[in-house]
Order: sequence, then structure tokens, then C-alpha cells
Amino acid sequence: MIFRKRKTEINESLNYIAWQRFKRNKLSLGGMVFIVLSAMIALFGYIITPDKSAFANNQILEISTRKPGFKVQMLKVRKNEIQQNSGFLSTMFFGRMDTYNYIPINSYHFDRDKILIQEFNDIEGEESFYSEINIADVIYPLKFGEKVKINNSQIEFTLVNNKKESIDLKQAHQLIEKENIITKRFLLGTDRFGRDLLSRLLIGTRVSLSVGFISVFISLLIGITLGSLAGFYRGKVDDLIMWLINVIWSIPTLLMVIAITLVIGKGFWQIFIAVGLTMWVEVARVVRGQVLSIREKEYVEAARALGFSNRRIIFRHILPNVMSPVIIISAANFATAILLEAGLSFLGIGVQPPVPSWGTMIKEHYGYIIMDKAYLAILPGLAIMFLVLSFTLVGNGLRDALDTKGSN
Repeated sequence: MIFRKRKTEINESLNYIAWQRFKRNKLSLGGMVFIVLSAMIALFGYIITPDKSAFANNQILEISTRKPGFKVQMLKVRKNEIQQNSGFLSTMFFGRMDTYNYIPINSYHFDRDKILIQEFNDIEGEESFYSEINIADVIYPLKFGEKVKINNSQIEFTLVNNKKESIDLKQAHQLIEKENIITKRFLLGTDRFGRDLLSRLLIGTRVSLSVGFISVFISLLIGITLGSLAGFYRGKVDDLIMWLINVIWSIPTLLMVIAITLVIGKGFWQIFIAVGLTMWVEVARVVRGQVLSIREKEYVEAARALGFSNRRIIFRHILPNVMSPVIIISAANFATAILLEAGLSFLGIGVQPPVPSWGTMIKEHYGYIIMDKAYLAILPGLAIMFLVLSFTLVGNGLRDALDTKGSN
């Protein structure tokens, strides 16, 4: 018990020293802050995005490629379907189904049971279009083919659930002006499909971090297992695993990812597996080298003399002492996974639309770089650059902080 307590105190002391070293590296600390902020954005997702529809895919083609800060008045028209309430967690992870259609307008006025709108148009010299919508259809989900009746100042209609309702004309006008006439501002403008660019960027953070996390987890699972087996047992086991490592190592990473993607298919989950299956080689090589060195240490010999099983020696005495280089490699692999996912999505074989991926956003808008809307491609490019740079800086900081030969 005294030995275990002393060992815990030593580990806590070493961790504290490593953390103090890491904090002195301002660039690495800044990178960690950016990663934590990105992780919070990815976690809360649709709770903080302006567009809360699934994949932030609410398309309003009339306002496509509008510049940052664009503001427009809109009429919210109720969809003729039953509303499904989404809980907090469901909205946070999957978004919620929007029960309204949004029509950008220049102006509007009421004519009894109709609202007459001038559809949005900001091009000089081009004719504007006018249309009229029944005010009951704006506010309520009406039954398909339902004909609205006017009885004195009352509007009578039937809802999609076959329930009959009525509303006073004046009250309906006031309700529309209060609830259905809104002004929307797009802080980063809209993309070529009229979607909110800020929302797409924020949800894209979730895709990039998810690919990094799951791919690194897969690579660690395979790499640590094979590396520790090769280093501990040596002999034919080592020869077989090293042969496999050398074969995989000789194939260019991007080429292998593309090959795996073509075999297992394109999609959100497939890209995790494809990237993860290509990054375990470096982990396995490092773990093997560390295990080969540590297995000859006195405390490992003592564990053998005490009759401990090989599994206990590997997991309790060897692997905890090889975690420092593995953690550093994991930070670098995170950056690699994000770049690979963005590259594959740019090529069209990664995450598929309408899932918002930074690589897909660059692909959709790289033609605007030579126009006055280059930000449509530059903004997701900057997001990739800053996230990859942050993981690289954190990896460098961890390397220096965990260096037992470094100065305090």
C-alpha cells in the first residue's frame, strides 16, 4: 500500500511538472485553447448555429452568394405538416426539422384574407415578382386542398389533423406582423445555395473533429496492439508484424485512403474507417521500439520472476511507460486526419452532401476565388489551417513537456 501510494505521488508530480512546462509554451497553450473552443462548438452544434435545420441545409436560392453582414426581410410560411417537437439533446446533435418555408421579400401588404408580397430582388433594372398567399396558410398547417372560408370577419379552415379552426382577420394580420415577418442577418453571408455560411462552418467543425477522434482511436487500437505484440514477443511474431508494417508503409497514405474508400464506399462513417486504417503504422513502429527497450528493464524482469502473466506485464508495466510518445503521435495524427478528410471531401469521395464538410465547402466555391467572393472558399480553408496548426503546436508542446531529459 505504501509503495502504491508513493508511486501515485510520483506520477502526480511528473504530470504537474509536464503541465508547468507545457503552460510556458504560449503557442502550444493557444493551440490547446483553440482546440477546446472548437470541441465546444462541435459538441453544442445546432444549439449555437443560426440555422438549426439538419446539416444546416436550409436553402434559400433567392439570396445565394450574399456578402457577410447581409440582411433581408422574410415571410415565414407554415409548412402543411404536423410539427414534431425535438428535445434539447436531439436538437443539439441532430438539429430540428424546420416547420416553415422562408420567402425573402422587399415589401408586403394585406388584402383581407390575403397577404400580397413583393419578392426579394436587389438587382437594379430587373423586374420584381409579386405573389399572394392566404394568411391562414401562412400561420397554420392546413389540410391539403383545403379551401379557406370567410364568414364576416372570421376565417374558417381545417388543419392537417382534421381539426376545424377559425381566426379573426385583424388578429391574423397582427399575428403575421409579429411572428411571421422577420429580419434575418447572415453574419458571414450565404453560399451558392443560399445557406447560412456561418452555420455550415460551425457544423463542419463537428465533422473534422469527429474524423480526427475516431480515426486516431482506430489507429491507436491497432497500432498499440500490434506494436506491443511485436516488441514483447519478438521472433516470428515480430517478423510477421514488421513485414505487414513495411508493406503498408510503402504505400502512399492518400492513395491507400482513396483505395479503401472505393472498397468500403463513400460516406460519413466510411471516411473514419478509411483514415484510421492508414494511420496505425507509425503508432505500431514507435510502440514496438519502446517495448523492445522497456522489456529489458529490471522491473519487467522482476515482474517475470514474480510469475505475472505476459498480459499483465504488457498492460500494467510496459504500456503505461510508452504513452508519452504515443500521445505526441496522436496529436500529429489528428492534424493528418483532418487534412485527409478535407482532401477526400474536396475530391468528392469523402463526406457526402448535404453533410457540411470544410473540404466540400472549398470544392463548391473554389471558382469564386477569382471573383469578388473569394471568402466563400477562403473561410473554410482558414478553418482547416487553424485547426491543423493548433494540433501541430499542441503536439510540439507535448513533445517538449514530456521530454524527461529536458530542463525544468
